[in-house]
Parts: sequence; C-alpha cells; structure tokens
Amino acid sequence: MRRDVPAPGLGQVRAFTLVELMIVVAIVGVLAALAIYGVRKYVLNAKTTEARNTLGQIVKDASTAYSRDGMNPSILPLGSTTGVVNILCVSSSPIPSSVTMVKGQKYLSKPAVWDDSGWRCLRFSMQDPQYFQYQYTSTGTRDSAGDQFIASARGDLDGDGNTSKFQLIGQLNAYSGGLTPTIAPNFKESLPDE
Repeated sequence: MRRDVPAPGLGQVRAFTLVELMIVVAIVGVLAALAIYGVRKYVLNAKTTEARNTLGQIVKDASTAYSRDGMNPSILPLGSTTGVVNILCVSSSPIPSSVTMVKGQKYLSKPAVWDDSGWRCLRFSMQDPQYFQYQYTSTGTRDSAGDQFIASARGDLDGDGNTSKFQLIGQLNAYSGGLTPTIAPNFKESLPDE
C-alpha cells in the first residue's frame, strides 16, 4: 500500500512502506534461489547426457560388431567350408586409464589410446573432450546365449571424490534362428547427480 508523504514545497509524494519493500526483496531472493537450483540441474543434466549418449553408441556398435559376418581364422583344407562366425568384441581398456583424470574436469584423449583390440573391434573412438571414463566389457565365451556386453562410464563432475557410474548392458539371447544381441531398455545408474 502506498502512503502519501508530504514533501517540503512539492505537495504529496507517494512512497512504498518498509514492509512492502521487504516483501519484494524476499520474493526476488526466492526467485534467485530457484533459478540457481534450476541452472545447476540443467548443467548437470547436460554433462550426464554425454555419458548416456556415448554408452548408447558403444552398445549399438557392439551389437553391430556381433552381427558382422566373420569367418574362422584358421587355414581350411582344400575342398572344405567354414560357417559364419559371430562373436562379441573383446573387452577394452578404460579411457582415460584412471577416473581421477576426469575428476572435476574434462579429458582429451590421444587417438592412439583407442587402438586396443576392443575399441578397434567396436570401431569406436572419441575425438572431443570428455567428462567421463569409458570402458567396454564382454563376459563369457562371447558367442553363447546369456553372454553379456557392458558399456560403462564413470565420472566425478564436481571433483568432490564421489564417483557417478552409468552402465548400459546388452546380452546374447537365443531364438529359433540362432543368437541375437539385445540391449537393456534403460541405464543402470549410481550417484548420477553426484
């Protein structure tokens, strides 16, 4: 509510009361706190999207690699045949080698680190700086029903020592025509908002 205040020589001047000004300051403070929280969640979500997108690409590459036609690498005797061999890629080394290298910062890998047999089989590499450590793992004999392939990402976005972990899992499942790779419908997450 405005109050009319006499001003010397000017007549009546309208002014806000102290209570009204305090209410406005309180509202602005609440809005600022909500905005800071919203921006922090938005930035964190943008960073974790890197992990989710990358893991999705890795398991799709693993499924594609399994579906490629391969042949038995041994020498065949004359007049003999060999069947198509499908096998999951071997496990890869983690990139970067330690999760501390992405602790509160981004890491830019050298192209040569993606040249181990696992990453090469997947035909996967990253050229951009990354917030997470990535690894691909395959279990079992890599060509039997129930064998799994797992893409994982570990990171410490705020550098506080708490590590978030994301995993996307695939598995070889039997069907009437043989084996087919299937991928889990969602991510397994541990401390995603660390």
